[in-house]
Amino acid sequence: MATPATHPPTPNSLPRIVVASLIGTTVEWYDFFLYGSAAALVFNKLFFPGSDPLVGTLLSFLTYAVGFAARPLGALVFGHYGDRLGRKRLLVVSLLMMGGATCAIGVLPTHATAGALAPVLLTGLRLVQGFALGGEWGGAVLLVSEHGDARRRGFWASWPQTGAPAGQLLATGVLSALTATLSDAEFFAWGWRVPFLLSGLLLVVGLWIRLSVDESPVFRAALERAQASQDGGAAAATERMPLVVVLRDQWRDVLVAMGARMAENIGYYVITAFVLVYATGHTQLSKQTALNAVLIGSAAHFAVIPAWGALSDRVGRRPVYLLGAAGVGAWAFPFFALVDTGSFGALVAAVTVGLVFHGAMYAPQAAFFSEMFATRVRYSGASIGAQFSSVAAGAPAPLIATALLAEHGSATPVALYVMAAAVLTLVAVGCARETRHRDLAAEDEKKERAGRSLASERG
Repeated sequence: MATPATHPPTPNSLPRIVVASLIGTTVEWYDFFLYGSAAALVFNKLFFPGSDPLVGTLLSFLTYAVGFAARPLGALVFGHYGDRLGRKRLLVVSLLMMGGATCAIGVLPTHATAGALAPVLLTGLRLVQGFALGGEWGGAVLLVSEHGDARRRGFWASWPQTGAPAGQLLATGVLSALTATLSDAEFFAWGWRVPFLLSGLLLVVGLWIRLSVDESPVFRAALERAQASQDGGAAAATERMPLVVVLRDQWRDVLVAMGARMAENIGYYVITAFVLVYATGHTQLSKQTALNAVLIGSAAHFAVIPAWGALSDRVGRRPVYLLGAAGVGAWAFPFFALVDTGSFGALVAAVTVGLVFHGAMYAPQAAFFSEMFATRVRYSGASIGAQFSSVAAGAPAPLIATALLAEHGSATPVALYVMAAAVLTLVAVGCARETRHRDLAAEDEKKERAGRSLASERG
């Protein structure tokens, strides 16, 4: 039977798809990172008062980690329906959930008003944020990866990844502006709510752009082939339970993706979230100084991600990723040595160099993970690999780092923690196969032909 025609994107559609994915991921990461910055700076006092300052920060980061715990569940649910219904619909749902939860945090009563109910409500909304983000990442990067071709997929797919530093830039920038213009009393009384409420405006913009894009042509073609196939057994099984198929047939790729995220995830949250605690508490720098350093580093991070993505198109996903993992591990001790100087310039250098190395992992990650999996299980496979690792990596990273600092009074154990994560990532990516030349549509057809031949032999 003839293969149904694919739906190649029009010449102008790919940039539009990239912009739609970038705007959406920026909004969602703004919401997610805003919570992390607020957890380090104000939530310990507003929602967990009466504790030792460091204990209050630990409790605050615990609610921060709860958001990561919900991300695997979001990956399972959004991955399942994204592989069955398409990428676009699920991306709209994730954006609505994230924006709604963030706006709600902006109107929450604090402990002084609602007592123990306040941190309970805060934790519940953090769960919604994590669930939404667990589904957002896979869909956003797949929508771009499946519209582009193999020749420049690393470059184009890296743009949704810039949503993370863009969101960090927005969140940190808004907080920095507020702390610079408001007194501490004003900021703690009402100023901290403003960035959360601003999410409503960003949500409207993100929805308007995201609703204007088309579904992935590779997904539509795979769905048409499944519907046109007269031997529907294998195809129907894939449609019903993509999670089962990916764990049965591509479990090695899932493990590689999980290992690849260890240094990327842990390194990022130590560099951008824990550094706020370390710089303001251990080094006695002001909140404004620490926020400005992260702001500058995030701008550099945003700039280098597309460059790293383009390099991965030339030399491969693995070499660029391995360079980033080795760089983050090697930078761990110099990072804290620079922060310990108490110099703003040294703090900026520490954060910026760390984020440049992180970008070498984060940029090729979108194309790398997308190319590992077949189209009709790609949302599930990429999301599970990315988000399940976040429970062991990003979720506890600020918590573990803060606890190590409290126990030892030194950054040395934290640096060793980052280096250990880098070793795990180097092993995982070193075991992976290079994927940069893969044609997604051709790979799908090849695997489906193999599946039909196997089904015929069994019949």
